[in-house]
Amino acid sequence: MALSVVLDKHISRLCLNQFPCGKGTWRKIRVNTEEVDADDTDMLLDLLSCPHSPWRMDELWSPQAAALRRVAVVAPERINADFISSYFSTLRIVDKDVSIIDDCLLKFCNLEELVLSANKISEISAENLPRTLKVLELRANSLSALGRLANSPPPRLQYLGLASNGLGSHRDVTQLTGRHWPQLVCLDLSDCDFQAQRPLLKALSTMPCLRTLVLEGNPFTLTPFYPGFTVDTLPRLSYLDASWITPEERHRYRGMAKMSSVMVEWASVTVRVGSMRGIPDPLMYEDPNAAEFPVISYNYLITYMFFSHHTTSYQVVGGEVKYQSQDGAGETLPPNNKSEKESSKSDDSVKSEDSCNDTSRESRHSTSRHPWSDCVDFSDALTLIIRDLRGFKKFLSQGLQVHIEQEKVLSWPAEVPDDAPLAKNDQANKKGGKQAAKKDKKKKKASTVLIPDAPIITLVASAHVPLHKLLLSGCHKVSALCNFGVLHRDPPAEDARTPPEKATAEKKAKEEPKKKAGGRAAIKKPAVVVRGAESTTVELSVELKKWRNACEVSPLLPPERRQQQGRWKDVRRKILNK
Repeated sequence: MALSVVLDKHISRLCLNQFPCGKGTWRKIRVNTEEVDADDTDMLLDLLSCPHSPWRMDELWSPQAAALRRVAVVAPERINADFISSYFSTLRIVDKDVSIIDDCLLKFCNLEELVLSANKISEISAENLPRTLKVLELRANSLSALGRLANSPPPRLQYLGLASNGLGSHRDVTQLTGRHWPQLVCLDLSDCDFQAQRPLLKALSTMPCLRTLVLEGNPFTLTPFYPGFTVDTLPRLSYLDASWITPEERHRYRGMAKMSSVMVEWASVTVRVGSMRGIPDPLMYEDPNAAEFPVISYNYLITYMFFSHHTTSYQVVGGEVKYQSQDGAGETLPPNNKSEKESSKSDDSVKSEDSCNDTSRESRHSTSRHPWSDCVDFSDALTLIIRDLRGFKKFLSQGLQVHIEQEKVLSWPAEVPDDAPLAKNDQANKKGGKQAAKKDKKKKKASTVLIPDAPIITLVASAHVPLHKLLLSGCHKVSALCNFGVLHRDPPAEDARTPPEKATAEKKAKEEPKKKAGGRAAIKKPAVVVRGAESTTVELSVELKKWRNACEVSPLLPPERRQQQGRWKDVRRKILNK
C-alpha cells in the first residue's frame, strides 16, 4: 500500500468540511453583535473537545490533526489542499501495511518528523522525503539495505531510527558516515545484523554531531569487547544504548580503542547449574517387605539444549583457562571463578560434530549425576566459545529449555558357582543362628557384587528460561530459579522387584491367614498426599563474558605490546607522584 493512500484516508476522516467543521447550513448568518457569533463558534468547538461528544476524535497519527479541526471551525475559509499540507509538521503512520513511499510527502513543506514504524517498507528513496525533515523513524520494517536513502538525504536530519531491520552489510557500513549524515545527533541501529564492530565504529566516528547511539541487539554486542571498545572509540558520545556514559566508565575503558588488533569476533558464555530442591523422594513408596533384589537406585541430572558452533573443552594451565575448540585452535582467556566444579558434559552427538562442517545448531548438555537428597547440589559450569554470533542472537531471543531427568537402575547379584564357599551368614543360618543371620542381613546385601542393568531414563519435568535480556545493554547475566511446580509421584501399581504372577500368589497367601482368623483382608494403600509440598526448583544462570577494562585484554596482546604498555604505566605513575 502506498503512503499517499493512507494519508488521504486519515485526512478525509477529519471531516474538515462536515459538521461541526467547515461552512454549512449549521452556521446561521446573524446581523447582530459579534458576541453572538463567538458564542456559536464556542459551541461548535465544544462539540470537538467534549469527552462524550460523537464528533470528538483522538487522532494519534498527528498532533496537528486536532488543531486543524479547530481551525476548520474558527476560520473555515482557510481550509484548502495547500493549507492542509503545510499545516502538518509531524506524521506518525504506524502498522498500516505501507510498502511504498511515493512523492506525496513532498507537498508537506513544513514536515519535520516522520514516523513509519512497523510497516512493510523494503526500500525508500531520499528524493521522496521533504528537505525540512529532522526526525525519520523506520523501526521494524523490511529494509535490507540503506540503498537510495543514503543518497542525498535531508540535510537537517538529526534523528534516524533504523532499528529491527535487516541492515548489516559492508555497503551499509560505508553509508553510515559523516559525509552522508552531517547533522545527525541520534542514531538507532538496535536489533540489526551488524557483526563487525571495528569497521562500523570507524564509519560512525566520522559523524561530527553524533551524541546518542543505540547498538544493543546486534550480534557484535555479544562479544567481550562491547561496550568498552565503543565507548573508547567514540569519545564524543554522551549516550550509548539509552544510558548515560559516566566519567568512571570512560576512565575504566580507556585504552581499549588501541587494542583493535586483538579484537575478537566471538562470544564467551558460561552456563551454571546450582542446587535442585523440592524433588520428591523416589523411595518413599517402596515396600519395606519387598524382595531383597534387585537393588533400585535413583540418580538425577539436569539437561538442556544450548547453541553450539564449535565444541569447546578447557583446562587450567598455569592459572589460565585454555579453551580448545573442535577444529584444534586453542584460545586462552583470563581465568573464571573456580569455586564451582566445572564438570559439565556434552552428549556424544556434540563430540562427533564434523569440524570441517562449519554449521551451527543446538546440542544437548547435561550435568553430572547425583543421588536423591532434599537439596541436590550440582555446582556445574559449562563455558563455550561461540563464533556464529548471528545464530547465537537468534537462540537467545528464543530462550533455553531445561529438563530434569531421572535415572533408575536395577542391580542384581552376580551369579555364584555352586561349589563356592558359603558365606558366613549362610553358615550361621545352617547352624541355626537365626539371630546372627538377621543382624548380618544388611552386611550381606552390601557385600554382594551387584551387576546393574541399563539405566531407565525418565523425563521428570521441563521449564523454559527466557534469555532475551542478554541482548539488552547492561545485562550480561541472567539468573533464574526455574520453577517446575509441585511434582507428584503415585505409588507403583506393581513392585519392580517381584514378577506379577509371584506378587499375586504372595498377596493371596498373606490374605488367607487373616480371613481364617476372622481378620480383614489387606487393603491397597491409597496415594499419599503430602501436605505443604514445595515446588521443585533449579538454580540456573547464563553469563556473557565482558571485559571491564583494558587490563583484562592485556593477556591477548603480543609480548612487546605488553611491555610497552607497562612502560607507559610506569611513566604515568611517576608523573602523578611528582
